[in-house]
Amino acid sequence: MGVHGFGERHLDNIARLSSAGKLELVAVADPVPPADGRLPAGVDVFDSLEALLAAYGTDMTPDVVIISTPIQTHAPLALKALAAGANVYLEKPPVASMAHYEEVLAAARAAGKLVQVGFQSLGSHAVPAIRNLVETGAIGEVRGISTTGEWLRTKAYFKRSRWAGKRRLDGVDVVDGVATNALAHAVATGLRLAGAETVTDVRSVDTDLYRANDTESDDTTVVRVATAGTVLTCALTLCAPVQTAPAVTVYGTLGQLTFSYTEDRVEITSPEGTRIQDFARTDLLENLITARSEEDLLSPLAKTGAYVAVLEAIRTAEAPRLIDPAHVTWVGEGDDAHAVVHDIGSWIRRAALGQATFAELGAPWASPATRPAASIDGTTVAVFQDGSSIRPTSSPRPYLHPVSTLAGTVVTDHVPADHVWHLGAGVAVQDVNGINFWGGRTYTRDAGAYVWRKDHGRIVTESVDHGDGRRLEQLSWVGPDGTRLIGEQREWRWSAVGQSIWQLTLDFTLQTATDGTVLLGSPGSNGRPQGGYGGFFWRLPKVADATIWTADARGEDAVHGSVAPWLAWSGTFDAGSPAGVHGAESLGHPATLVFRASPQAPDPWFVRHSGYPGVGLSLAWESPVAVEPGKPIHRTVSVLIADGFLASQDIDQLIATLGETA
Repeated sequence: MGVHGFGERHLDNIARLSSAGKLELVAVADPVPPADGRLPAGVDVFDSLEALLAAYGTDMTPDVVIISTPIQTHAPLALKALAAGANVYLEKPPVASMAHYEEVLAAARAAGKLVQVGFQSLGSHAVPAIRNLVETGAIGEVRGISTTGEWLRTKAYFKRSRWAGKRRLDGVDVVDGVATNALAHAVATGLRLAGAETVTDVRSVDTDLYRANDTESDDTTVVRVATAGTVLTCALTLCAPVQTAPAVTVYGTLGQLTFSYTEDRVEITSPEGTRIQDFARTDLLENLITARSEEDLLSPLAKTGAYVAVLEAIRTAEAPRLIDPAHVTWVGEGDDAHAVVHDIGSWIRRAALGQATFAELGAPWASPATRPAASIDGTTVAVFQDGSSIRPTSSPRPYLHPVSTLAGTVVTDHVPADHVWHLGAGVAVQDVNGINFWGGRTYTRDAGAYVWRKDHGRIVTESVDHGDGRRLEQLSWVGPDGTRLIGEQREWRWSAVGQSIWQLTLDFTLQTATDGTVLLGSPGSNGRPQGGYGGFFWRLPKVADATIWTADARGEDAVHGSVAPWLAWSGTFDAGSPAGVHGAESLGHPATLVFRASPQAPDPWFVRHSGYPGVGLSLAWESPVAVEPGKPIHRTVSVLIADGFLASQDIDQLIATLGETA
């Protein structure tokens, strides 16, 4: 049923199997007849499935009916074919709602017939091979799974039929979209590798839906699925500058597996190195005609319940948000034109690695979240994040992002692709009595390296007092077993220093929440030379032509590990960000950050530039620091945030103006 569009591929596959003597094509049904000569001689043609079934009667029911028709017709046609006594090959997505799924599944079981869903990637021999590699520990314990898809679709694609790009048509659910149709295989394959097959295997679904095209449906989307054992994050778009092969990646504690499912190719990275393996594929129609029970099917309807749960979440979500045209460039002319969302590849990668939605990442075209902010004369200069959406292995914690200059230049980053556990400006420590409150891998003295461990804690907000120019937070540092290790009082203060400069002050006090001493450590205190990060940390975005200096030293190597009353970082922020696919890149905005050391202790500066841009003050540079009962750790850090470039004399004068010595 349905011989145009994807139905053409079914006709080709049927011809292959027919020539091998495995089946016979007896009839097709389509309101628009196939072109002359497209079908073998003797094949009957009908304008509807009803007419086809009526013509053959109960004595001549087809063994298999293939349904390759608009999404909204799948369920009603499947029900008719099952009622007539046929097995069904049902194209993806199998149905347009959970109600239809349950109805078709019940009908198939009542009739004792098989329904195969056309997720061809599930016929790949790579799927069981990957599951076996995971189960045997080839990449260690699974930390998460992502699917990424960067395709492009032209205006003509969305004009190919009445239902294309629709969520509903004539009052009937269609649910077309990037995750439910074009890249549905990415979602279905990810779910299968996550071990999620039934509806009950899905614990929750978060959707973040956008569109650059003039459609109802989404074309740029993140779907995050929590299953019983892991989290699957699907980051997908039809608005890429060039089309690339979609992939599913399984992240482990010892390596990862990347499955390019359109190519049946797996890249395996493990302690033994990296290797690539190609796999064969079983055709799903061939699988259906040889199956004797549902267990023989590679993509049975009963095992697509998890996928339908995702589809249902998209169906019932708010309509996709239109991406501001300022963030979209159209390439090509007329119906061949296609939308390109600026820097979409980077946002896709960050979403996949950070298990984050576009909104959580702060993509400039994403839905703005309502969060408390710091403002100066009506201008928002910092936004307070509670960290609740941060993945567990990134040690969820409160932080500031974005932090901006008074002119609006953003000077922090969070969830960057290189270190997704780096979170704006805040406080983080990698070793608190053996618990990681920094995120990512943990450096241990025994391993002499960074290793993944189930040792990630979280910092929870207990109370907040937010006022004009001041925010006081009471926080708890909680281990993975729920034990409260540290109580923290954190105060943020902000004020204008001039027309183009403002000051942010962080004052935090850490006290033990146990009966004994709590040790604060770092990779440096655990044996990694020059790796003493932990405490105050500020992750910067990409900065062009960066200059890093103190009053006595200049350059990353010279200032890293030094003790100085202030450290300055200037450069051009936002340089190279795309102004358009074919337009000139942004020249960026000059800004200077002046980090002022804590007066309470001579903590060394931790500075990174060549690998990633970041600045911190180390609480435990080479040896751990004890937080004893009645003896809290207290630090105050101030940051001057200026538009433009400052010189050392400017900095000294600013500090003197504030009534303090340099």
